[in-house]
Amino acid sequence: MKRLVVSLIMLSFFSFSAFAYEMYPGKGKTVRPARATWNTGYFQVALISKGLETLGYKVKSVKELANPLFYKSLTLGDLDFWANGWFPMHWAQTPKDFKEKAGLYGTVVNAGGLQGFLISKKLADKFNIISLDDFKRSEVKKAFDTNGDGKADLVGCPPGWGCAGIIAHHMKTYDLKKHINVTTAAYAASMADTLAKHKKGQAVFFYTWAPNWTIFKLLPGRDVVWINVPKIVPTTSQEKGRDLMTVAGVEGAVTNPVKLGFVVSDIRIVANKKFMDKNPALKSFFAAFTLPLKDINEQNTKMQDGENSAADIKKHVDQWIAKNKKLWGMWIELARTAAE
Repeated sequence: MKRLVVSLIMLSFFSFSAFAYEMYPGKGKTVRPARATWNTGYFQVALISKGLETLGYKVKSVKELANPLFYKSLTLGDLDFWANGWFPMHWAQTPKDFKEKAGLYGTVVNAGGLQGFLISKKLADKFNIISLDDFKRSEVKKAFDTNGDGKADLVGCPPGWGCAGIIAHHMKTYDLKKHINVTTAAYAASMADTLAKHKKGQAVFFYTWAPNWTIFKLLPGRDVVWINVPKIVPTTSQEKGRDLMTVAGVEGAVTNPVKLGFVVSDIRIVANKKFMDKNPALKSFFAAFTLPLKDINEQNTKMQDGENSAADIKKHVDQWIAKNKKLWGMWIELARTAAE
C-alpha cells in the first residue's frame, strides 16, 4: 500500500512537471527583440512579446534600430528577432552572411507593405482619373491646385526618406514636373492638413504606405482611391522587384491590378537561426502569427491621436487579444504543442 501511495505521488509529480513544461516552454529563456524606427511597426512587436511572455519567456526591453544595423546585429547574435522586415525591399540592407545566420519565420501581413498615390474618390470618379498621367489634363490640375500656381499639389515625402527619391524619379520619368507640385514638408503635419481638407470636402492627393493611420482615417474605396503610375519604370534599386510593382486585389484601387510604382513587400518576422533552432515553440508561434492590415491601421490611428505611450500600446495589445481570444489561444496552443 505504501509503495502504491509513493508511486501515485511520483506519477502526479511527473505529470505536473510535464504539464508545466507544456504551458511554459520558454521558462528560463530570454528573448531579445528589436523594432524599427517607424512607429507604425510598434504594435506588432508588442503583441508578439505578449505571446512570448504567455509562453514563459523573459522578454527584454525592445531595442529600436535602423534597418541595416538590426540585420547586422541579428547575424552577430546580439538580437533575436523583429517583426518589421519588409521583403523583398529589405534584401538590399542585409549583410552578406544574412541567409546563413538569419531567416524569415513568419508573415505578419502578406503584401502588406504597400506604397503609392491616392486621391479623392469623388474626383477620381468625376474626372475618370486612372493614373498620374491624368494630371496633365487642365481640368484635373485645377481641381487639385490648392495654392493657385497652376499645378496639382501632392503630399510627398520629406528629404532623406527613400520614397522621396522614388517620387522624384516618377516626376521626371513621366514628365510631370510642370503639372504636379510635390510637398516635401514634415509628413505627419502635411497629412494632418490633408485630413482637414478632406473633412471640408476639398481635394486630396498624397503618397502613403501601409500599414499607416492615413488609410484608416482616409479609407481606400470610400474616401480615396489608389491610382496607377502610367507604366512601370523602376529605379535601379527597384529593378529586382519590378514584378512586385503591380499588384492585384488592392482594396480601393481604381484598377485591378494596379501599377503602384513602388515594390510591394510582405511584412515578415525575421530571426536569428541558431536561436530559432533552440526554440521550436517560437518557430511555431511566428509561423502562425498574422494580423489583418486594418487592425494595424486602426492601432496606428490610436497612436496618431495621442495614445502613444508604452502603457497605451500595452492597452492596445490587451484589447486586441480580448477581441481575438479564439485565434490567440490557437497560436499559443500550437506553440506549446511544438515544444513537446
